[in-house]
Amino acid sequence: MKFQGSPSSRSLPAAFLPLCWLLLETVPLGYGHLYNNRYAGDKVIRLIPQTEEEAHALKKMYHQLKVDLWQPGSISYVSEGTVTDVHIPQNASRTLLAFLQEAHIQYKILIEDLQKALENGSSLRTQRNRRSLSDYNYELYHSLEEIQSWMQHLNQTHSAFIQVFSIGRSYEGRPLFILKLGRKSRAYRRAVWIDCGIHAREWIGPAFCQWFVREALLTYKTDPAMRKMLNHLDFYIMPVFNVDGYHFSWTHDRFWRKTRSRNSRFRCRGVDANRNWKVKWCDEGASVHPCDDTYCGPFPESEPEVKAVANFLRKHRKHIRAYLSFHAYAQMLLYPYSYKYATIPNFSCVETAAYKAVRALRSVHGVRYRYGPASQTLYVSSGNSMDWAYKNGIPYAFAFELRDTGHFGFLLPEMLIKPTCTETMLAVKNITMHLLQKCPR
Repeated sequence: MKFQGSPSSRSLPAAFLPLCWLLLETVPLGYGHLYNNRYAGDKVIRLIPQTEEEAHALKKMYHQLKVDLWQPGSISYVSEGTVTDVHIPQNASRTLLAFLQEAHIQYKILIEDLQKALENGSSLRTQRNRRSLSDYNYELYHSLEEIQSWMQHLNQTHSAFIQVFSIGRSYEGRPLFILKLGRKSRAYRRAVWIDCGIHAREWIGPAFCQWFVREALLTYKTDPAMRKMLNHLDFYIMPVFNVDGYHFSWTHDRFWRKTRSRNSRFRCRGVDANRNWKVKWCDEGASVHPCDDTYCGPFPESEPEVKAVANFLRKHRKHIRAYLSFHAYAQMLLYPYSYKYATIPNFSCVETAAYKAVRALRSVHGVRYRYGPASQTLYVSSGNSMDWAYKNGIPYAFAFELRDTGHFGFLLPEMLIKPTCTETMLAVKNITMHLLQKCPR
């Protein structure tokens, strides 16, 4: 990795200070270019502060310019040695890069032109030419409408294994659909919860949820492990958790993260649906500011999407034994705790499951995932769904951060959907089979 710049002076250039807002106004999707060409000339750069003084300068830059931070999840996590990926609009890139060079802060350009990268890897252009649901292509990203139509189609064509139902409605009134997968039985069975798309811009998550269902249906008769899973467990799968935000990321802002709820006191919309849970709510790693990407909301479970899922999990927690949530990007498999540095009581079982899952994942394409407690492996964050699930009696709670590690970031190309989902599938099967075995605490 070759960086530009070298350590020396850390002062902020005067020309840098007048810039107040880097993000462009939201506009409807255009016909000539995706998102009305709003990302033309935008760049994504990677910064790695070499000292705490440089980290402080980056934090000051962030608060003055309100840039779109891709990694880490919050500016509060930026410190010496932290890999920091930032989306910079074209109208600010020259000034910002000049500032970095003058301040001798190292950086690397990850994406030279975000609009070109988006259009080269996007399936939005092909939406008008989709074929029927019987020819559904799992190696493309799909809109919310397509995913929900796909769910209803499976509900009708695979009734022996699939039941689709709604657990409520989103802030904007969209149904919150759950797909129940498993061999139908009257017997009491343990269950696994899987959700994808808590953060709207992380499209590989919903793609994996769909891939999991496809593989389960295709391999039930030929794969003994899958047959055992579907015969002995129920899977509650939510392909798109943040339905409003995901829809918005297709129609207006590809890099939108939060929900779409309104706050009467502030112009900024949305809450981070993974900081809105009642477990150390709005503590470290969450923001009280409504315009921040990690805004925790006005109160726990303020978002109807979070409230609906929390109510469902509370109602079924006696038989839900595992909670799996899929995010991007970082290539990690995380387990509790996120909100504190502490060892969970059933650490041995969870650690073993994570180790075997990551090893199985690597066996497919050689892709390496880090694994461990989220607070130590990624960063401390409060109010997230994984910790809440664990604290509410679900003994196996995991969060996947899927591909990649920053080369594509949130714009993981469609050609990488299949390899990403294939390797992740093995990891999930490993965790699930672990549930079916006796595991000493």
